[in-house]
Amino acid sequence: MTSTPPSTRPSRLAALTGEYRALADRLREGGGPARAARMRDQGRLPPRERVERLLDRGGPWLELGLLVAWDQYEGQAPAAGVITGVGVAEGREVVVVANDSTVKAGSWWPETIRKILRAQEVAMRERIPIIYLVDSAGVNLPYQGGVFPGQYGAARIFYYNSIMRRYLHVPQISAVMGNCIAGGAYLPALSDVIFMVEGTSFMGLGGPNLVKGATGQTIDAETLGGAVTHTELSAVAHYRAANDADCIARIRDYLTRLPRRTVPAPLRAAVPPSRDPAGIYDLLPHDHRLSYDVRHVLEGFLDGGSFDEFQPAVAGEMLCGHARIEGWPVAVVANQRGLIKGRPGERPRFGGIIYAETAEKVAYFIETANRERVPLLFVQDVSGFMVGAEAEQAGIIRSGARWVEAMATAVVPKLVLTVNHASGAGYYAMAGQGFDPDFILSWPTGRMAVMEGESAVMAVHGAEIERAGRSGGALPAPVAAAAESMRADYEHQLDARYAAARGYVDAIVMPEETRPLLAFALRVAANYPGPHLGPFVLPPLDAADLSPRQP
Repeated sequence: MTSTPPSTRPSRLAALTGEYRALADRLREGGGPARAARMRDQGRLPPRERVERLLDRGGPWLELGLLVAWDQYEGQAPAAGVITGVGVAEGREVVVVANDSTVKAGSWWPETIRKILRAQEVAMRERIPIIYLVDSAGVNLPYQGGVFPGQYGAARIFYYNSIMRRYLHVPQISAVMGNCIAGGAYLPALSDVIFMVEGTSFMGLGGPNLVKGATGQTIDAETLGGAVTHTELSAVAHYRAANDADCIARIRDYLTRLPRRTVPAPLRAAVPPSRDPAGIYDLLPHDHRLSYDVRHVLEGFLDGGSFDEFQPAVAGEMLCGHARIEGWPVAVVANQRGLIKGRPGERPRFGGIIYAETAEKVAYFIETANRERVPLLFVQDVSGFMVGAEAEQAGIIRSGARWVEAMATAVVPKLVLTVNHASGAGYYAMAGQGFDPDFILSWPTGRMAVMEGESAVMAVHGAEIERAGRSGGALPAPVAAAAESMRADYEHQLDARYAAARGYVDAIVMPEETRPLLAFALRVAANYPGPHLGPFVLPPLDAADLSPRQP
C-alpha cells in the first residue's frame, strides 16, 4: 500500500474536512445536551440514542441530509429536526426516519418534509424496510406555507406511504415514541404496524387544547390518545411497549420475523486498496483549478487499486473501467483533470471538459454496464461540455444527448461521488441529482454550480472588463463592486456545505470513510434486482389491484 508524504501545510481537502467534522459534530447534538438530559429525566431516550439502539452495534450507518437547513432559520433547525439514514438492524438493511424532539419539539419545517421524502424514496427504490420513530409536535406553524400545500408538501409523505403499502410491499414500521399530532398521525396509520410507548406517547388528530377549543370537551392526553387508548379501545395501534428501550427491542424482534429476499454476496473477497485512504488528503491540489491524477484517488478506495480501464487510449480526459469495492463489482466513470495529450496531429484536451468523442465513449460504456447489470459509480470533477466551432461541428450536442440518455435510462444502481467540480451540463451527464441516482456523496471539496465564479463574472461583466483592459483604465466602481459581489456569492454557493444544506447531496463524507460507505451503498442497492429508475417502479398490477374495492 502506497501513501503520499505529508505536505508542510494542511491540504485544501484536509482543511475543509476539519471544518466539516466540527460542523457535523455540532449538528448531531440536535437541540443540545440540556434537552437530551431532560428527555432522560422523563424516562425517554434522546433521538440519536434511539437510532443507535435500533441499529446493530458497530454496523454501517449512512446518514442522509445531516446538513440540511443548517445555515437557515438562524441555526434553529439542526438537521431540519429529523434524523434520516440507512443502516443495518438484525442483519438487514433498513431506512430510519427519527424525529428529533430536542429541536422545536420535532416539528416539521419545509426541509423536514424533503428529508423524509428522500428517505422514503431510498426505501422504495431499494425495496428495504423503513422504520419511523415518531416524536413530533406536527407542522411548524410559522412555516406552514412550505409544509402543508404543494406537490411535494406533507401530503407526498402519505402518498409514498400508500404506494409502499399497497403496491411495492415495502415494510413500514412506526413507533410512536412521543407526540404524533394532526395530519402527521397518518404516517403511522399508513404503516404496516404501530408500536406505542405506555405513558409517554400520544397520537391524535388534535391534542387536548384543540379538542377543548373545538368541542368544549375537557380531556387529558392519555385518555384522548395514549398508548392504552389506542391499543385497547380504538385498536389504531398494535403493540404497547413499557418504555423506549422495550419499544426498540420489540421493533428489532419484529424485523427478524419479516421475510427477506437473499441479497447476493460479492463474488470475490474484499482486497484492501493499494493506497492508504489517509494519503488521499494530499492528492488534491490546494488550488481547486490545478490538475491531479484521478487514478491515484481511485487507488484509495478500489480493491487493490485495480482498475480495468476501458479504451484507455481514447478520450483520456474521461476514465471508464471496471473495479471492485470491498468485493462488489462496479463500473466507474471518472473525470481526469490536467492537460490530456491528444493523438498525433491533434491538440491537447483540457481535463474535466467533455468533448464529442468523450461523450460517445462514455455512452457506450454505460450502455454496456447496463446490459451486464453492473452498478455505475460516477466520480465527479467536471467543468462542463466543450464549446466553440470545432465542438459544435463535431456534433457535441448529439453526442452529449446520447450520453445523457444512456445514463438516464440505465436500470442499474447509480452512485455519485463528487470530489471537486460539478459544473454545467457535465454535472447532469455525470448522474446529477435530477436523474435520481441511488446515492449522492460528496467530499468536503465538492463545488456545485452552473459555472465557477470567475466564469460567471465574465459572462455578465465581460464586455466592461475587456473594455477597461483595452483602454488601460480601471473598471468603473459600480461594475467592480458588482463583479466582486458575484465572486463572493458564487464562492459561498460553491461550498459543499451549501449544497448539503439544500439536499443537493445526500451526505458529505471524508476520504477515509468513502470506501466503506460506497461498499455499503452497493450492498443496499443489491436488495432490489429490478430497475432502479425514478423514486420507484411499480410492479405489474393484476386484476385484483385494478378492480374496485367493495365497501
